[in-house]
Amino acid sequence: MSNEWSVLVSHYENCFEQHGASPKGADWPNGPDLQARFAVLLSILDGAPLGTRPVLLDVGCGCGLLLDYLQAAGRLDQVDYRGIDLSPLLVREAKARWPQHDFSVRDLSADPLPDNSVDFIVMNGVLTEKVSLPQETMVRMAEALIVAAFRVARIGIAFNVMSKHVDWERDDLFHWSFDELGAFLTARVSRHYAFRADYGTYEYMALVWRRSQRPVILNGLSW
Repeated sequence: MSNEWSVLVSHYENCFEQHGASPKGADWPNGPDLQARFAVLLSILDGAPLGTRPVLLDVGCGCGLLLDYLQAAGRLDQVDYRGIDLSPLLVREAKARWPQHDFSVRDLSADPLPDNSVDFIVMNGVLTEKVSLPQETMVRMAEALIVAAFRVARIGIAFNVMSKHVDWERDDLFHWSFDELGAFLTARVSRHYAFRADYGTYEYMALVWRRSQRPVILNGLSW
C-alpha cells in the first residue's frame, strides 16, 4: 500500500475505532443516506444476464456493511460476494462479522486480480474523501484505481465521488466534475457510462459498463 493511500486508510480506521460497525464508523453521517448509496450502487447489477448469480467484488469493503444491506434487502443470495480492503483491521472485523464470506487485504492497483475475473466491482466511499491529499494526487490515485478495477470486471463497475455542484466544497472531500470524469472514462476506460445525482446527497454515482446499455428496440414501428 502506498503512503498516499495510507492517509485514507488511517482516517477510516480511526472512524471505525470510534464508532464501530456502523455508518459513522465508515464516516457516513447517517444510515438512510448510506442505504440510498448502496441501492444506487447496486443498480449496476441490472446489467447482469438473466438467471445468473454474478460475482460481485466490493473494493474498500470496510467491515462489510454492504452485506448487511444485501441481507436486509433480500438480495444476499443473488450475488457471489467478495470483499477487499487496504486495512487489515477492517478486514479482520469483516471476517468476524461475516465468516462465511471471502474477505482479503489487497491493493487492487499495486496487486491486481486477473483480468475479467469478476462480473461487477463496486466502490462505495473509496473516492469521496481525500483528507489531506492534494487534489491532483487524488485524481491520479482515483484514475489508476478505476482503470485497475475495470480490467477485472467482466460487465461493469460503480463508484461514487463528491459533486462540484454544491453550495461549497470541503477541502477534505474529493470533488470531481462531471466533465473531467467523463473525459477520463471515455479516453481510458469506456464510453458506456452514466452519472446519477438523483438520490439526495452531495455526490454522484458513476456506473460504467463494457457494452452499451441501449434499451430494447421495438419491432413493428413504421419508422
